[in-house]
Amino acid sequence: MCLFLLILTISPPTALKALDRPNDAGSTIELKWQGSCDDKIIDGYIIFRCSLPDTTYKRIGMVTRGVFNFEDEKASDGQDYLYKVAAVKDNRLFYSPPSNPVHSSPQLFHTGRTNILISIIIFTLLLAYFVQQAKSGKKLFIRKIPGLDAVDEAVGRATEMGKPILYVPGLGDIDFTATIASMNILGEVAKKIAQYDTPLIVVNRWSVTYTVAKEVVKEAFISEGRTEKFKEDYVRYLTEAQFGFAAAVNGIMTREKPATNFFIGSFWAESLIMAETGGQAGAIQIAGTDSVLQLPFFVAACDYTLIGEELYAASAYLSNEPLLLGSLKAQDYGKLIVLAILFGFTVLSFFNINLISYLRVQ
Repeated sequence: MCLFLLILTISPPTALKALDRPNDAGSTIELKWQGSCDDKIIDGYIIFRCSLPDTTYKRIGMVTRGVFNFEDEKASDGQDYLYKVAAVKDNRLFYSPPSNPVHSSPQLFHTGRTNILISIIIFTLLLAYFVQQAKSGKKLFIRKIPGLDAVDEAVGRATEMGKPILYVPGLGDIDFTATIASMNILGEVAKKIAQYDTPLIVVNRWSVTYTVAKEVVKEAFISEGRTEKFKEDYVRYLTEAQFGFAAAVNGIMTREKPATNFFIGSFWAESLIMAETGGQAGAIQIAGTDSVLQLPFFVAACDYTLIGEELYAASAYLSNEPLLLGSLKAQDYGKLIVLAILFGFTVLSFFNINLISYLRVQ
């Protein structure tokens, strides 16, 4: 009899509020309520939903006691709903009053990412400004990169010696960022080769990279008005096997003895094998990679090495294309702004910590 009376006196949840979840793509409604006064002895809460103008409530979920919120992720955008939450004890339900009518809808902008929007606007303004400056003929300062300044010397040396230039665009497929950067550099190098009429060997590990490299070299020859000088065997496909590729490249260096070797792209354990073979063959070697673990090997075995972001800045450095130069300068100034903001917040946090410590002592 006591248990029966206890069940009858279970208080229902109250203050049920329903609202469209902010900053989302829609289809979700958030529910919040005040728990039952008997929360410690109930079994949990069952959530019911009614699609207006229908008046029938259907169960859509359940949470354990102590939890006073729920997300309905199966709502239809634009459809009005009413909700009820029931405290359950021994299969007995004690309902809250219905919620306010609510419907879900997608939001156009995530207000929690306003900082990203501001950053994009600032970068866009910087980009437009520096591109305009470059187009107007103003000289934009870019620090000297010895490895890129040596490209003309390397191509000229190969021309004087009558030997080919070997270009290895890394072992990454075309979806690697370093491979894309390497293709940009290959295009600029190929233009200089077209001017000097120097033999070129571009070796590839992947079929897609081979196709792209071939088109890049052909386009470079066309842009220089030397279409007839392009040869199909300038760009070669070797093998997808990592060390099979390395062995094939070493064989080319040993047999054809190129005067200049470019190792630009993503490399792994084969980097030192190829660079050492090229060094023993007496070639000038220019390397560049974003593979941090391979940089020491290239620095030790090559004449010039592009380190870190120098690889990505190379195409702008070599081509002097206004759009690329403007993008490069905008990125540099964007980094300075980010560093200034971080420094400012660091200083503020330092003074806040010291002020709090001082007040506590006082």
